[in-house]
Formats: sequence, C-alpha cells, structure tokens
Amino acid sequence: MVFFGGAGVSTESGIPDFRSAGGLYSQRYPHPPEKMVSRSFFDAHPREFYEFYFDRMIAPDARPNQAHRKLAELERAGTCAAVITQNIDGLHQAAGSRRVLELHGSVHRNRCTGCGAAFDLALMQALHEEAPDGVPRCPRCGAVVKPDVVLYEEPLDGRILEEAVRAIAAADLLVVAGTSLVVYPAAGLLQYFSGDHLAIVNLAPTDADRHADLCVPAKVGEVLAF
Repeated sequence: MVFFGGAGVSTESGIPDFRSAGGLYSQRYPHPPEKMVSRSFFDAHPREFYEFYFDRMIAPDARPNQAHRKLAELERAGTCAAVITQNIDGLHQAAGSRRVLELHGSVHRNRCTGCGAAFDLALMQALHEEAPDGVPRCPRCGAVVKPDVVLYEEPLDGRILEEAVRAIAAADLLVVAGTSLVVYPAAGLLQYFSGDHLAIVNLAPTDADRHADLCVPAKVGEVLAF
C-alpha cells in the first residue's frame, strides 16, 4: 500500500486546509493567499509574506491525529510502503512514519538564501520574533532565510518526485486521502498507478473518483481509525 495525502489529513490536528469553507483561500487578506505564497511575492514583499506565513501556515503546537498514527502503525507492520504528502507540517514523521515523501517541502527545514546555512523551525521562529520587520535573517551573513517549502512558481524537488512516481508505480493498493486533486504536478502522480485497487477518502468529490474502486466521503482520521 502507498498513501497519498493532502491538507485534509491534517485538518483533524487543527491545521486548516486551503479550499474548503473556512480554508486559507476563503479568508480575506490584503492580497489573495495564493499570491502571498508565491516565490515572486516572497522576493518582493518578504515582510508581508512572513506575516501570513507565521500567522496562517505554521502550527508548532499541532500533534499527529489518528490518520498519522495509523499510517505509522501500518508501516511498522510492513503494509504501508510509503507516505506521499502534499503537507508541510511534518506530522507524519512526528507520528513515527519513516518513508515520507514531502512533495511540497517542510516548515521544519529552512535555509539561508545567501550562505546556505540551515535552521530548524524553533530557530526560524526566534529569528522572526527578533527581527524588527519580522523577516528572519541569517545571523552569519544577514541574508533572508527561506523555508524549505515549495511556493507557487517553484518546481517540485525532482528527486522526491521521482521517488514518489516509483512508489506509486509499484503499489498494489493506492489510498488517496484529504486532497482535492487539483494541484499539479502532484495530482498528476495518479497516472502512474497501475495496481489492483484505488481508494479515495475525501469529503468532496474529486475528478479521480470515477477510476476508484472505493470512494469514502468522510474525514480521513475517522476512516483510518480501525
């Protein structure tokens, strides 16, 4: 089994998704949220970017929910070969999963745009709080520190993408959960699945439902609590 998950996997941990009612994209900001998480906006308006980023995209107190814990349990049992996630929160690893392919990066990894120095989330938050304008800057060279998160206008990590393709192509069962399957190229990964069964767990219908053996319109954590 390979698990492919999106924002809906973490909503039960208190992390908002993007496109549902009450999600990030339905909220009002000076700029559209999808623009505020683009690379061009990050480069041109780092202060506004980090105001949004630390206010809406960082959840340091979030804890793994039943879905994260069950997937880690299935990996230990030898059933789940890989978790492919569009999330950036690191909750799969916190629950104990080891083979986690983070398509969109992670808030727990951050790197200086100047000298390349690495910073964890705790230090990133400290730099944010200490900066007069809220923009984390490298103590070594003074350049802006950027989260290892794939922004709009940035490509996915080719190595991670290739590994995800191999995992899906080798899967007998693919479970897709908590994702609307509208964000590409991540959503296009389903074309590489040729295994026996496709199951989709999502509160709203997806374009891939017609190809699935099973569609469950429910919360991911509730479905995996077996």
